[in-house]
Amino acid sequence: MNLFSKRHFVLGLAAAALLAAGGAQAQTALDDILKAKKIVIAIPTDFPPYGFVGTDLKPQGLDIDMANYIGAKLGVAVELAPVTSANRIAYLQTKKADLVISTLGKNPEREKVIDFTAAYSPFFQAVFAAKSLNVKGFADLAGKSVGVTRGAIEDQELSKLAPAGADIKRFEDNNATVSAFVSGQVQLIATGASVAGNMMARNPQLGTEYKLLLKDSPNFIGVAKGEDKLRLKVNEIIAGAKKAGDLDRMAMKWLGRGAGDLPQ
Repeated sequence: MNLFSKRHFVLGLAAAALLAAGGAQAQTALDDILKAKKIVIAIPTDFPPYGFVGTDLKPQGLDIDMANYIGAKLGVAVELAPVTSANRIAYLQTKKADLVISTLGKNPEREKVIDFTAAYSPFFQAVFAAKSLNVKGFADLAGKSVGVTRGAIEDQELSKLAPAGADIKRFEDNNATVSAFVSGQVQLIATGASVAGNMMARNPQLGTEYKLLLKDSPNFIGVAKGEDKLRLKVNEIIAGAKKAGDLDRMAMKWLGRGAGDLPQ
């Protein structure tokens, strides 16, 4: 082997060793969690009913329940790390969190920088109304008033699905839309799951329930890129929770509807 070839051979071995070391390092998250007996999970605290601060000043909501559920299944303590929509992915990339459970949708741009588990909860736009109001399909909206926020996703979807006889009343922001429904100006409200969940929690006397689905865009759990052992373990926990009905129970508790058929 000449000097040039030998040099390249040695460099190749060094590069392979670095790749192997990187791969090994990328797979340590689950082992580190089990060894430390603690998992750090990034959660929202400003997005009810998925995550918000309760009257006891502690985080609560669907995402917090899911975080604690995973910790219990792993047999480790859970440290909750409050994040915002802007910094939640950075928490994974900088190893400030082992998982992100924060109403995280999956898209191609995010998949370039982090990995995702199977979906754990629904995130949706829907039509809600009092339990006493008989609405089984979109045809039943004929002759009824429906409040919606102008230009929102639910406005666009409702416009496609509502019959010509529906009285769609558009308001300028979510607060105005919710106020119109709570005060009885409209019989139904078309809004997102987070807005509806918060509204139902604040106004239990209305007996509001989920009626019709407008659009479904479920939530996934974020995992650092390459942490396949952790991702597959969380997928195993999610699959078990789905089979046991625990995902449905959490969704029903906070969103007023079951988890439904979530994507893998």
